[in-house]
Amino acid sequence: MEKIFNNLNDEQSNAVKQTEGPVLILAGAGSGKTTTIISRLAYLIQAVGIPASNTLTLTFTNKAAKEMRERALDMIPDLSYPPLLCTFHKFGLLFLKFNMHLLGRKNNFVVIDTDDKKRIIKKINNEIPTPLIASEISRYKNSLLSPDDAYKQAELFNYQQIAKVYEEYEAYLHENNLVDFDDLIALTYKLLEQNEELAKTTSDKYQYIMIDEYQDTNELQLKLLQKLCTNHTNLCVVGDDDQSIYGWRGAHIRNIMEFDQDFQNTKTFKLQNNYRSREPILKVANALIEHNRSRLGKKLLPTRGSGDEVVTLNSQDENEESRKIAVKINKLLDSGVKAKDIAILYRVNVLSRSIEEGLNRAGIGYKLVGGQRFYDRAEVKDLISYIRVITNFNDDFSFKRIVNKPKRGLGKASVDKIELAAHAAQKSIFEFVKSSTLSALEELVRKKNAKTLKTFVKDVQSIATVAKESTYTFIDVLEDTFKLKDIYKGQADEQDRVLNMDEFYALFRDFIKNSPESGLDEFLNELTLQSEQDQVEGDSIYMMSIHASKGLEFDHLFIIGMEEGFLPLVGDGSDLEEERRLGYVSFTRAKDTLTLSHVGSRFYKGRRSDLQKSRFFNEAGLCQGSLRVEKNTAFKKGDLVRHKIFGTGRVIGVAKTGKEFKLKINFAGIKKDILASFIEKL
Repeated sequence: MEKIFNNLNDEQSNAVKQTEGPVLILAGAGSGKTTTIISRLAYLIQAVGIPASNTLTLTFTNKAAKEMRERALDMIPDLSYPPLLCTFHKFGLLFLKFNMHLLGRKNNFVVIDTDDKKRIIKKINNEIPTPLIASEISRYKNSLLSPDDAYKQAELFNYQQIAKVYEEYEAYLHENNLVDFDDLIALTYKLLEQNEELAKTTSDKYQYIMIDEYQDTNELQLKLLQKLCTNHTNLCVVGDDDQSIYGWRGAHIRNIMEFDQDFQNTKTFKLQNNYRSREPILKVANALIEHNRSRLGKKLLPTRGSGDEVVTLNSQDENEESRKIAVKINKLLDSGVKAKDIAILYRVNVLSRSIEEGLNRAGIGYKLVGGQRFYDRAEVKDLISYIRVITNFNDDFSFKRIVNKPKRGLGKASVDKIELAAHAAQKSIFEFVKSSTLSALEELVRKKNAKTLKTFVKDVQSIATVAKESTYTFIDVLEDTFKLKDIYKGQADEQDRVLNMDEFYALFRDFIKNSPESGLDEFLNELTLQSEQDQVEGDSIYMMSIHASKGLEFDHLFIIGMEEGFLPLVGDGSDLEEERRLGYVSFTRAKDTLTLSHVGSRFYKGRRSDLQKSRFFNEAGLCQGSLRVEKNTAFKKGDLVRHKIFGTGRVIGVAKTGKEFKLKINFAGIKKDILASFIEKL
């Protein structure tokens, strides 16, 4: 008992002792939520006498589950049967292994990963972009929609096609005894929903349930929890409405905001003592998040005392920004700070490129967390491959990468035949196609493919001539000729990929502008030098998106891109309150020092754009100026909504009009523009 309460403050202790009924623990950033969860689990088992096998603790990541499991076993030694502490999906897997036969399926099913899923989809339909189909199928399953439901809801032909793919995909999984990641929760809920006796038995087995990061749950996970609580209401959820940042992937902030409505007679505890950050950091974080209206309300209280004031770094452009940050990091390293205690965060992945280059120039090792290096991204590597072929017709490796990008109907078999013939003729593929007659190529591949290859080689030659005459305009001719952005049209991540391509184009123009005498060879050499840091050895600083940083902490933190349009993202469908929560999450990753960086201009979407300093500086009390308080909308594209006259519809567009927001909504094929204040979200 003494060991359990030794390191807890009063509010944590009270939350631990409240074992019965629904409990909401609002845990601010750095407030010791994991300690509270584990202590509550230990208290249930050691003090109350609840068998460990009758408890269930769920979280979202394997890393969090592993840490919690280790700490629980350390606090509760000599357990004959350990408590079940795992992710939602691991729980679903274990549950299905015991109960899958109730759905008329075998219990020895195999779980497929994302790549397997995409391969199956591609075999069924390779005309509609596979990532789009995969994300739609995932959405259907999390909305508990059958293929038939999905088809009935589909208004556009493409989505009717996707619904048909969904039907064939599901049939394939059944036939081969497979389940995908989404099935682990969807099928678990389906079993409990269809079998009342099973729901009661399962609820009796897990009499005390605890959920970590509750603000990240979606609608399906809430429904699953309600089924698990069929025979009791002993559900304790721990989370922070101010750290709800995954709305774009289905997480629903209403789950934590309205927990007391979903589960009656809820007891609420607020953990506000922050054990992570110095007082100046918490001051700006508190000031920023107080501008949100949709929150339950709490304030982080410092326990580590004062420290350095939050630093605002002002630069003319991204190159100056990267130099300044590299200088500051080198000073920290020289003073004895370990590289792993330093991190750089950004809201938009495309911003990593300039910082990567700045760190490379300064000889500072880094690790990119939760993403690839800028020059290793597929869309950027495709562009580099095009330039390599244009500068070197003998580069077979690059030729094979791009010959069917965008798709030209050239399958692997056709390319392999041409490569084999070129090898026999002791020529590069490019030179072989160029020197061969059309009829000779038609003996190897289909007539249509032979013509396509000839056209492709001719276009590459033409662009190579342009590159010699005008290097600066070459990049525009490249895009105009090959329409490379079309490669990703219709894909779920199309916008991100196109942004990265625009960033690369802008980088190229900037290089030529600063070195007008340079050609494509020099540009490629520059890239090669910058890409040699692929595997960083030993200690290094971390670079990552704000989303990837959640749950982490660093002694010294730099946040770049603090401009309107980057943080916060503004525009069609953006949610200012979620953007503000992202700012709050990023600030509260810092323990000792926090540096917020903004620039006057950046390369963006293929051109240099002048930028305004983020409104968050003002809202956080870091600069003077008139307060920009404006209405924002919680609605975004794809939301299901209801209007009292027109009924249920789906949002297909969001636009600002004066001080209000106008929604374009599709009501069963009839599209209407309606002000957001007249609409209810479902």
